[in-house]
Amino acid sequence: MKKNVILLETIADEALALLEAEKENIQIFTAYGSVPVDQILAENPIHAVITRGKGQVNPKLMDACPDLAVVARCGVGLDNVDVKEATSRNIKVVNAPGSNSGTIAEHALTLMLMLQRNLYESARQVKAGNWEWRNQFEGDELNGKTLGILGMGNIGKRVAKIADAFGMNVVYWDKFQPETPYQYLPLEEVLSSSDIITLHLPLLEDTKNLIGSEELKKMQKHAILINTARGGLVDHDALLEALNNSEIAGFGADVLDVEPPSPDNPLTAHPKTIITAHVGSLTATTYKNMCVSTVSNVLAILFNKKPQPESIFNRRELNLTE
Repeated sequence: MKKNVILLETIADEALALLEAEKENIQIFTAYGSVPVDQILAENPIHAVITRGKGQVNPKLMDACPDLAVVARCGVGLDNVDVKEATSRNIKVVNAPGSNSGTIAEHALTLMLMLQRNLYESARQVKAGNWEWRNQFEGDELNGKTLGILGMGNIGKRVAKIADAFGMNVVYWDKFQPETPYQYLPLEEVLSSSDIITLHLPLLEDTKNLIGSEELKKMQKHAILINTARGGLVDHDALLEALNNSEIAGFGADVLDVEPPSPDNPLTAHPKTIITAHVGSLTATTYKNMCVSTVSNVLAILFNKKPQPESIFNRRELNLTE
């Protein structure tokens, strides 16, 4: 009997080719095609769901897929997957841990450099033909600055290593206090002592709006805040107020609390911000690798082969042996 796989979003061509190579064993359905999703689910038993960052895997979808064995996200974060519900139904949840650590670290450092050195405005003025803007240039370097990392997981550690090479003093806060060569400090001390704060935490109940009005007030007035993790980690109303009142010097982000933002979002147009459109993981190499890894593990699960153990996010809750 063939296994049915539904794609809630497009995936990399190389990953799609892996699925198509198994056409004798699986049938592929696409939720972004001309056939309504509800019709696909009603007419076909679905054994695997593959999504990226937008397709929602919630109880309603699971109810429509009683044969579901695996839910997979071509990425790391699982904000759009109800992991707890899937686990209660004995459904394996697959992601690609560590696959984006290098590219997100690069993106975070790029935002730091652009803000610290005022590179965006410098380039914009040259494109406008205003070479003389150099006479009013204000910027600084990363070397010698203190970088505060909130969240010392795979990405945080990669950021720390690169920052170290830039000559930065790295301190960090993480509730699990992993062993690293860098100095651990309480959250308040990281906020108050750092020239730049960068966020590398998952969005959970206890991290939502972690950076709010009080936390922003603890930061130095020349400090820069970077967020390439999840938009909900920052209270955006408080952030806007802090920028307007010069409580902090700048904000660089690849994520917002609402995406896409409204055209009149004051943060995206603010002179003290540089915000990219959640593209940190969309480099050609990382996008391909995330999709290929995820699809490979889904196929392994469907055909009773061994997936990479760390790819099953809820493996401990399901009591799976590695």
